[in-house]
Amino acid sequence: MKILAIDSSGLTATVALLQDELVIAEYSVNYKKTHSQTLVPMLDEIRKMTDLDLASVDAIAVAKGPGSFTGLRIGSATVKGLGLALDKPVIPVGTVDALSYNGWGYPGLVCPIMDARRQQVYTGIYRFTKDKWEIVKEQCAISVAELVEILNGMEGPVLFLGDACPVYAEEIRAGMKTEYEFAPPHMSRQRAAALGVLAMEYYRMGRIETADAHRPEYLRKSQAERMRDEAE
Repeated sequence: MKILAIDSSGLTATVALLQDELVIAEYSVNYKKTHSQTLVPMLDEIRKMTDLDLASVDAIAVAKGPGSFTGLRIGSATVKGLGLALDKPVIPVGTVDALSYNGWGYPGLVCPIMDARRQQVYTGIYRFTKDKWEIVKEQCAISVAELVEILNGMEGPVLFLGDACPVYAEEIRAGMKTEYEFAPPHMSRQRAAALGVLAMEYYRMGRIETADAHRPEYLRKSQAERMRDEAE
């Protein structure tokens, strides 16, 4: 099985090629450029470096959301274009679900947090037991204070990862009563390889869709929509 995985849901743009049990290539950039500038060149570089015939992939995996509204649109548009051109299925993967895979094997709760602005985070709570991935709390958008309260009612330790860690570290330190720690940098941002591994499991389960049917899942309204609602 050969999967092309793409994640542009957060600050990091990341692309990976996976085949069976191997990560063939992974390219990630977290620098001062927009995903519209980086994503297609990254895809093309992987294609050239691995002599990849895009028609040979079985499916294209994408972070479906939540995350940056603009980033999700760029990723979805890229995947839809590839899927339609190549007649390949799309594997939509929850952004926070995929991020939790960076913490595979952690002996406690894994809690990815992405900055959703307005004192909220996109988050979920996960556990790995005997090589099994378990969703304790589905991905959602909630306040940091509410998340800390939920985690304090659970048995730790807790591993925090994601781009919201430096943003809300002080609030987490002040509120957490359960044992916790922050993931190191190489585990704390989106990785297309992690998304691709989870996508392979979804593919085997038949959790795929056509490129034409694919849509991002934002979990909440955009700022423009919120402003419009408030003005009405």
